[in-house]
Amino acid sequence: MRFVYLIGLVVALAGVGADAPVARAATAAPADVGSARVAAANLPASAELTAFQKAIRAKYALKEQAFANHDAETIVRQFYTPDVISVGQGEGIFIGSEQILPLYQEVVKTNRVKVDSIYTFVKGDAGWDWADFHVYPTDGKTAPFTFAILFLWTRINGEWMCKGDFFVTGSLKDGKLAPLAQPSSK
Repeated sequence: MRFVYLIGLVVALAGVGADAPVARAATAAPADVGSARVAAANLPASAELTAFQKAIRAKYALKEQAFANHDAETIVRQFYTPDVISVGQGEGIFIGSEQILPLYQEVVKTNRVKVDSIYTFVKGDAGWDWADFHVYPTDGKTAPFTFAILFLWTRINGEWMCKGDFFVTGSLKDGKLAPLAQPSSK
């Protein structure tokens, strides 16, 4: 149910009209994530969607390479917009590139990443991509893990830039999220 709600929210935020196929699909989505993935995979890909997927795949490759090179600046300046909002389970809320820069300066030191798109939507100069964000720590102490992440994209002067992201521990592909931590009662 959370998945259906989030899709509906993103559709509304992206300014997609109720007549759009995705808007109808969001309100009538199958009850389980597996069926939703199959339904999404069977939608025909438009030229617009194919071009968007290619462009954001290049951005993901840039981010993956920047992690491998321990290069936070490239991620913050070439992947994200200056007014980015990033929200993560257990990580906090970061608004603007200057707030996310210290976060990336820390995480690129000991991690490599791989981004796998799961479900992508685009209309005009706005789009989003649900993805699995795989993290491979290089510190020898931490096991690999995955975030289910929603990237929000905008096209600025012909270039796709990430305007925001929201992530939780888990995998969209597997249809499983990690349990949320319970607040302590003090």
